[in-house]
Order: sequence, then C-alpha cells, then structure tokens
Amino acid sequence: MLMPSPINTVTPIPKEAKGVKSTGAKSMVSPFAKLTLAASFGLCLTALPLAAFDTKARAAYVVDQGTDTVLLSKNAEVPLPPASMSKLMTLYVAFEALRDGRLSLDERLPVSAHAMSYGGSTMFLDTTDRVRVDDLLRGIIVLSGNDACAVIAEALSPDGTEAGFARYMTKRAHELGMSNASFANSNGWPAIGHRMSMQDLGVLAEHLIEDFPQYYPLFSEKSFAFDGRAPSNTRNRNPLLGLGIGADGLKTGHTSEAGYGLVGSAVQGDRRVIFVVSGMDSTKARAEEAEAIVNWSFRQFAKKNIAKAGVSVASAEVWRGAERSVGLVPETDLEILLPALAGSEIPAEVVYSGPINAPISKGQQLAELVLQPDGLPEIRLPLVAEQDVANAGFFQRVQNAAKVLSRRLIAGPEAAQ
Repeated sequence: MLMPSPINTVTPIPKEAKGVKSTGAKSMVSPFAKLTLAASFGLCLTALPLAAFDTKARAAYVVDQGTDTVLLSKNAEVPLPPASMSKLMTLYVAFEALRDGRLSLDERLPVSAHAMSYGGSTMFLDTTDRVRVDDLLRGIIVLSGNDACAVIAEALSPDGTEAGFARYMTKRAHELGMSNASFANSNGWPAIGHRMSMQDLGVLAEHLIEDFPQYYPLFSEKSFAFDGRAPSNTRNRNPLLGLGIGADGLKTGHTSEAGYGLVGSAVQGDRRVIFVVSGMDSTKARAEEAEAIVNWSFRQFAKKNIAKAGVSVASAEVWRGAERSVGLVPETDLEILLPALAGSEIPAEVVYSGPINAPISKGQQLAELVLQPDGLPEIRLPLVAEQDVANAGFFQRVQNAAKVLSRRLIAGPEAAQ
C-alpha cells in the first residue's frame, strides 16, 4: 500500500473563518479575536516593530513571569561578580531548611569569630550574640548583613564552614537551572570565582517568588532596626519600594568590581516582571534605570488571548484513519505577551509531521503553533487532537491510498520528494 512521506505543513481551515487573509503560500491570523489559521505552508501576520530598551547597564535581564517571555537580555549569560545579589542564594537555601524543618524561625544561632570578622554592610554581630533566625533573615534582606549570611551559612553547611556552604550553594544552584553560578562565600564578598549571570539571578528570583510565597513578603520590608545597635543601617536599599509602581523585592548589590546592581520584581494588575541590572555607576543611576525598566516592561507589553481551549485553529491530514483529517486545538486558552502597540497580526505557523497515522486519541499532542512576535523570542504552543480518529476499514484504506496516489500523479514528480 502506498505510504505518504512525512512533511511539516500547515493545513487549511474554512475560508469563512474570521481573521483570515490568504496570500498564496502565506496567510494572516489575528491574535485579538478568535485565532484562525489558513492556507498551505505558513502564516504571516504583520506587527509594528518594537524598539528594544536601550539599557545603560553593563548586563541586564528582564522576564515576564506569567508568560516566561524574555523582554530584555544584554550580556545576560555572562558570569559576573554578583556582589550582595548573591545573598539571594543563601536565603533560598535557608528557606528550604525552614520548609524541611532543619531550621526554625525562633531558633537562635551562635555568631562565630569568622562571621563577626566581616566588614562592609553588617548587623554588627559579635561572638556573644545568639540571634534568632527570623532576625538573621531580615538582617540579610533589609540590612544586607554580610555577618548574618555567614551565621546562616555555618549553621547549614555540610561541614560547618562557610566554604562548605558555598560549595553546596553552587551545587544547589546548578540543580535549579543556574548553570553559570559559582560561589566562594555566602554573601558576595569579592572573591575569585564568585560569579553569577544576570539570567541566573532572574531564575533565582523566580524560584524565591514561586517556591516560598510565605517568606517573599520579607523582601518588601522597608526598614529593620535590629536591637538598636546599628541606627545608620536600618533602611532597605531597594530604591523602588514605596514608589507606587508595584515593586516588592528583591536585593541590591554593590562592590567596586561589580558596580551597582539590583535584582527586582514588580506587579501591576495580573502581571509580574522580574528584572536584573548590573554594572551601574551610582545608586542614582541604578534607581533611575530600574524604574525605567519597570515602566517600559508594563507599558510596552500586554497579555493577549489568541486562542480558546478546544476551538480548532487548523487541521492535520490523517493516514489510514476513519476520518481524512483531525482538528488541531489548544488544550487551554492561549494567552501570550505581545508588544502593546503591535498591529492586529503576528507571524505564525502550525507545524507538524504528517500525515498522522491513525488511531488518534482526543487530546493527543500532534502539532505546535509557532508565533514570532517582532522583537521577542519565538513562542511555541502545543496543539492537540480535537477528537478521536479510529483506524479506517480495509476498503476505506484502499480508497484513501488511491486518492493519495492520484494527487501525486496530478502534481507530478515533485510531489513525491
């Protein structure tokens, strides 16, 4: 029996479908109403060009959390000194220990001579102190305490040392997807090999927000006066808190080598944006750049519904099936982030390898809807079978094979390639 050659293709849907414009080998699809696709080997939808944000940061990374859309990436995968922004990894490991019962908020931890020896931003701890874990966490988040990080590190280290904790942090970071992270200490104190990329920090921020919602509100605290002993160090250094732009975290950082940096997040409406900047030359420049990025991220992009669950957007040819084709539908409503000033159309195509062999089960993934918004990464969304398709009977298989052969003979030799 004649077997068809697999191809990647887009198949037609009814011409009366709304939002469709056919232009030969290409077709038009609207992301604003009900998504519809048409014509043969591709879909081309126009959109207004998007100007990328011209950041002054040495490196930057911006992602829309809900859609995982990367809005800005500048040197984002380059390992750089993260300064105090790396304290976020110490906090993540501490939150894991709290979740697992290896640490409690009321527990009091001793302060070693090593922890006390740290300079820079500190809680002014000394070896006579036994400090509640809750205070240490606030000391790290709000006061950026280098000494507080070391206390936590020594308490949770596999070998009781900060160096051992740093090795564990590196291992855990890699497990969480931070492939460029390498830690030499718990707090970002300048050290050879202590590096993170801006993408690493973005991934870490997303984990903190999603994995520990019970502790995340700590990052929006504006002040913490520990024991009254450091009146000059009570204010959160995050310059965006309190500006009314939805900022609620996470951590600043600064060393002479790294410059001024910030891992931040902000919520407006039903959207959350996570952003990282590094290499700014002053606290003022850092604050202005971070606020500009937040405003750009929310004003220049918007979520749009492009397809409804269970509503066919295309169809795929079926081989040896009781039906000659099967509808392709999204399992859930498809909502993506697009430039707010985009036109009514975006480049898109449906891709599958077919004809698809029967039997086919309803809900079986068969294809992908590939969208290419201008200025944004390609978006690939799964499409599944709209209904079951059983195997065809013997006579129907012969009839279908004859039709395939007939089409190839009419189309000529190129159809068999």
